[in-house]
Amino acid sequence: MISKSWTGGCQCGAVRYALTETPANACICHCRMCQKQFGNFFGAFCDVAPDRFHLTRGEPGWFHSSDQALRGFCRDCGTPLFYKFLSTQRIAVTIGSLDRHSDMKPEFQYGIESREPWFAELPLLRELITGDSDNSVGDTPERMEMIRRSNRQHPDHDTDEWPPH
Repeated sequence: MISKSWTGGCQCGAVRYALTETPANACICHCRMCQKQFGNFFGAFCDVAPDRFHLTRGEPGWFHSSDQALRGFCRDCGTPLFYKFLSTQRIAVTIGSLDRHSDMKPEFQYGIESREPWFAELPLLRELITGDSDNSVGDTPERMEMIRRSNRQHPDHDTDEWPPH
């Protein structure tokens, strides 16, 4: 039986997975390939043995980002989900795709040669709560309520079917 304590999936719910062991090697990777995969400043991963990884819904797409690696994603919403070096016996899942993502604290950073030079300054930036005030792009409380009511994002837990009827 698959443990439900470590589950995850994409934003739209088309691809879901379960891990039957606690993931290890939680890390942030700043390499340029991860920046491109995530469309962001870094990727965040943790990994398990392949026999401890099980798809529970859908079938991901796979991109050969090099001769050495595969990157898995949802074909419907584009969420980055997995990473696999072809020469290793581990599969990495994206920390952000885990339902319990906050329980998986990164332990180290890779690819620091590509880390943005201002990355250490992020904690010094002004902070706003989502929808708490207009941040010059229209994130007003009213707009955030409209988004909340029309949200199609899969919840952070398994569902019998998705999307709901």
